[in-house]
Amino acid sequence: MSNIENLKKTATQVRRDIIRMVHAVQSGHPGGSLGCTDLLTALFFEVMDINPVPFNMSGKDEDLLIVSNGHISPVYYSVMARRGYFPVSELATFRKLHSRLQGHPATMENLPGVRVATGSLGQGLSVATGIALSKKMNQDTHKVFCLMGDGELDEGQVWEAALYGGAHQVNNLIAIVDYNKKQIDGITDDVLPLGDLRAKFEAFGWKVTEMNGNNMEEVVSTLKKVKAAAGEGKPNLILMHTEMGMGVDFMVGNYKWHGTAPNDQQKESALSQLEETIGDY
Repeated sequence: MSNIENLKKTATQVRRDIIRMVHAVQSGHPGGSLGCTDLLTALFFEVMDINPVPFNMSGKDEDLLIVSNGHISPVYYSVMARRGYFPVSELATFRKLHSRLQGHPATMENLPGVRVATGSLGQGLSVATGIALSKKMNQDTHKVFCLMGDGELDEGQVWEAALYGGAHQVNNLIAIVDYNKKQIDGITDDVLPLGDLRAKFEAFGWKVTEMNGNNMEEVVSTLKKVKAAAGEGKPNLILMHTEMGMGVDFMVGNYKWHGTAPNDQQKESALSQLEETIGDY
């Protein structure tokens, strides 16, 4: 079996985790989590140079990922658990009282894998830029990835960070926009049109690449290509075209699943479309 097939199987299992986690507490954000599953699976299982055990909070001599859109914590937690940062069984505690797996990733619980509290939208790119600059100062050649939602680009702080990153040639930084054109209140063009994102980031001094974020082969090849080229003078942005709710037919492309939990019948319908490939928690 090819590694791509293994990654696809892992992604399918992660999508099962997402549905079960959100359903169990009737709370959480399944739509964006399902859409970003292929990306996070590829990053943690194939692309990033990481050391899950023992977990090193400093992130020295590792590639790092900042999930700025922290509401997609279900996919973040599932992938980290499946990669070995903490027991897979802990996924059953998602959003429960005293759980380390809060609705948005936090650091006070000392959950391995989480280095920055995220979910206050617009802040992640600034944090990732600072981390990338720190790595440069410490002669650490590893890369810093930062995932953002497209609705998050409504926040002005994103553009301050983008301007800074381009002006100071933070070329070990790879930002990724989940470009599904949906946000909590509706279609991005209806809420606040984003215009030509490629042209905007290029004008800010970034190198821009586009990819289909729901095609595992393309995700892996694009991430590897961009990572290999990082360091050539400009920060990198990947416009990642995805479908919110990918993998579940009644959720795909529907912004109402941004933060809505499936009921019992919907959960069973979703799981029937996602084959158990590794083993449920």
